[in-house]
Amino acid sequence: MLLEIENLAVEVAGKRVLKGVNLSIDEGETHVLLGPNGAGKSTLFLTILGFPQYDVVEGSIKFKGQDITELTTAERVQLGLGVSFQTPPAIRGVSVRDLLKIESHQDMDEELNPRMKALADQLKFSDEFLDRDVNLGFSGGEVKRSEILQLLAQMPDFTMFDEPDSGVDIENVELIASEIGTLLDKDKPQRSRKRSGLLITHLGYILNFVSADKAHVLIDGVISCSGNPSEILEDIRKNGFNGCVECAQCL
Repeated sequence: MLLEIENLAVEVAGKRVLKGVNLSIDEGETHVLLGPNGAGKSTLFLTILGFPQYDVVEGSIKFKGQDITELTTAERVQLGLGVSFQTPPAIRGVSVRDLLKIESHQDMDEELNPRMKALADQLKFSDEFLDRDVNLGFSGGEVKRSEILQLLAQMPDFTMFDEPDSGVDIENVELIASEIGTLLDKDKPQRSRKRSGLLITHLGYILNFVSADKAHVLIDGVISCSGNPSEILEDIRKNGFNGCVECAQCL
């Protein structure tokens, strides 16, 4: 397994948020995590990333067979973890162009390499845009596209996407979904895919554009069910997350 989470319990400011999460994602797989607001989706996301305020009190996180539970966020990123935040911060004094050079290991005095320039064009970013401070005054769609462009510079082995379809119009969703497909090796046959991902979403709209191998529903800090994404989504659309709560109570 590329990512293995076993019996993960997490506290935030002394409050237990995750209560024994088990999740495994193999190389080349795309999983989706669904759940109502306050279920613990973002907590799981940030715990995998190693944010220090998310206190792991039980269980472990393994990546590429290595226990990363005690590693820093920087160390996890160096191992091949990537992330697209729902609402990333603005970074004054750092241009998108310079950040792309850092992420693609370019010398700051060099021109942006042809690959990154082509990707920027593909995501409809002009030279003027690349010289703007990161996320400062960006629209919702620009923020999402900028996050995806940064990930394309890194090409991580495992990427987490937090609500990639939130706050963007249909044109931007389709464009973002196409590049998410690139990040997840969707242009390759199943057996040849190496990169994996976890899509965190509330409504599942992104799955109209990006295929997933497995879906999980997080309810009150526990994964209540896992299975076929289309079947789980259809059930949620019919019965809401209350139906998932009832299923979890029967376990």
